[in-house]
Amino acid sequence: MPLTYVLDEHFRGILWNALQRHNSAGHHVIDVVRVGDPVDLPLGTKDPDVLLWGEREGRVLVSRDKQTMPAHFAAHLAAGHHSPGLFIPRSGLSVPQVVFVLVLAAHLYDPDEVRDQIHHIP
Repeated sequence: MPLTYVLDEHFRGILWNALQRHNSAGHHVIDVVRVGDPVDLPLGTKDPDVLLWGEREGRVLVSRDKQTMPAHFAAHLAAGHHSPGLFIPRSGLSVPQVVFVLVLAAHLYDPDEVRDQIHHIP
C-alpha cells in the first residue's frame, strides 16, 4: 500500500504545484492533500491538530517546520497517539528533489518503515 501525504501550510505553493504536475503525467501518481483543502483540516489548524488529523486519515505529514514540529510530534507520541510518519525536507533541497523523494518513498516504503518516526529527507 503506497504512503499517502498531507502537506503542511508551508508547502501550499511551489511544492504543491510540482506534485500536481508530477501526478498529471500519470506515472507513479501519489495521493497528497494539503492543510486547507479537506473541510475538516482548515488553514490555520494548529500543529498538534494536524498530527491528530494525519493519524486519523493515515497520512504522512510533510513539513518544513524543523523548529517546533519535532517537539509536537514527540508530544503526540508521548500522549499515546501514533503517526503514519513525519517527513521534513532538509534545507537547500530543490523542489524536484523533494518531489522525487516523496514519490520514491510513497511507492517503495512499507508504511511500517515510517510509522511513528521522523525522517529528514534526503
